[in-house]
Amino acid sequence: MPNKYVIIGGVACGPKVAARLRRLDLDAEITIIEKGEILSYGGCGMPYYISGEVHNLQELWSTPVGVPRDVQFFKKVKNIEIMDRTLAQKINRAEKKVEVVRLETGEVREIPYDKLVLAVGGTPVDPPIPGKNLNNVYKLNHPYDAEGIKKAAGVGKIKSAVIVGGGLIGLEVAESLTKLGIKVTIVEMMDRVLPKMLDIEIASLLMRDMRANGVNILVNNKVLSFEGDDRGNLQAVVTEQGTIEAQLALVSIGVRPNSKLAQEAGLEITENGAIKVNEYLQTSDPDIFAGGDCIDNYHLILKRRVYAPLGDLANIHGRIIANNIAGSPEEFPGILGTTICKVFDFNAGSIGLTEERARELGYEVVTVLAPGSDKAHFYPTAKNIFIKLVGSKKDGKIIGAQIVGPGDVAKRLNMLSLGMYYGITAKEMAKMDLAYAPPFAPAMDNLITAANIMQNKMDGIAKSISLQEVKEKLNKKEDFILLDVRSPQEVEEMSLPYENVMYIPLGMLRQKTDLLPRDKEIIIFCKVSLRGYEAQRILEEKGFTNVKFMDGGIVSWPFELKTRG
Repeated sequence: MPNKYVIIGGVACGPKVAARLRRLDLDAEITIIEKGEILSYGGCGMPYYISGEVHNLQELWSTPVGVPRDVQFFKKVKNIEIMDRTLAQKINRAEKKVEVVRLETGEVREIPYDKLVLAVGGTPVDPPIPGKNLNNVYKLNHPYDAEGIKKAAGVGKIKSAVIVGGGLIGLEVAESLTKLGIKVTIVEMMDRVLPKMLDIEIASLLMRDMRANGVNILVNNKVLSFEGDDRGNLQAVVTEQGTIEAQLALVSIGVRPNSKLAQEAGLEITENGAIKVNEYLQTSDPDIFAGGDCIDNYHLILKRRVYAPLGDLANIHGRIIANNIAGSPEEFPGILGTTICKVFDFNAGSIGLTEERARELGYEVVTVLAPGSDKAHFYPTAKNIFIKLVGSKKDGKIIGAQIVGPGDVAKRLNMLSLGMYYGITAKEMAKMDLAYAPPFAPAMDNLITAANIMQNKMDGIAKSISLQEVKEKLNKKEDFILLDVRSPQEVEEMSLPYENVMYIPLGMLRQKTDLLPRDKEIIIFCKVSLRGYEAQRILEEKGFTNVKFMDGGIVSWPFELKTRG
């Protein structure tokens, strides 16, 4: 008798399980049960359909050569049976059957299985906001949601939109709507966008660029209600900080795992509300596996399970589940939380722990903010990126990183992912043999430079202060000197607008140290912090004892600036 494999869920993890199982077990009976009518679609592409960068919605569920992955495709190409528009409503573990109902007809039947896979995904958080059912108040969980937003935006009556939540989807849709000529406001409860990904100084750089592209960002704010007209159309969004006129809104404040079916079947559920699985992605029932957004994942640095609903993980889960079902045992080791997005001119990525989270967990951390060109500075297409590394002072390991900027963020983030998977230290990262040619990277890649700075800090040679700490000192009106060691031309183009700023170019510093007070703290800055570090060492050579450089330099300063023109 052929093996009977039943998979509940036909979006990401489920089809990956099915396709891999077919290659491993040519005779098996493989069935996918999917409540919707669209299969194996790329949900992460939906914001780009709204903006028009993806021209046809069907591209989201087509192969690279343009063949739709529909029922006929799975049957003819994969020999996989698809039960679409069908809801799995009960699992009978004792008899190893799934009870399903055909949504169009109400017909109920039972599907037997030898092995069952739950790939039921997640559901957008649905906050109890009054007026959330008004016309043109959307979530973005399905291609039809994207189609609805695009159609509404294309009518020409949408002048203003509000995005509730400053997470990944919210930021990507903010860009999409802005490109369509709509004025967008983001309302975020925390003090920054992407609060789980980025520390405040890195998020501030991203927000500065978003505002320059026309997006209004309201942080430390909460949506209280949606208001509509007498025809049920959205007219305004009421927040704690006032009312915003809007004809369209997107609620995007997170996702929760779909675990109800599993829970009703008596399977174990985690404290995150997800289906509990072991390292083989096997549930508490050895004949039932689960993957994708309905489970959580072991975090390799936190050393505990976290909920991380990401499309790439769903596909990785799918392949591993299939291998385990087919008799080739394989563990899923865990994640580092590697995440990236594109927002206007900036790419933004993170991995591991933020500084804020690491300190909450009791780590003694060393941080680096290292801006620089992603290619040789003289190469015409070079663009800036800002790297923040978070290291553990105890063992020198890199435990987190954030990278933003218009340059190549993904390449560095992926290198960090590989290194951190194996527990790389700053000293080891500084010796990585990376590819170099001017069109691709500086002679010493940005990661190597950042790692060297971190090692200098760990060794007590480099002494820095963060941008946020400098800003707090300024707000408190503390008595200290901000020493600018850039060239006169650089100072004329851009400077810090504070009374305690002194200007001494680095090349003149040794001759002019007598101009500096020895009884005050001196914080040095330049463009990116390299000359600031050199100036710190010069002043220490001259006997100054309370000297630091400002991490990241003026190019990373996200606050007030005085610029020429």
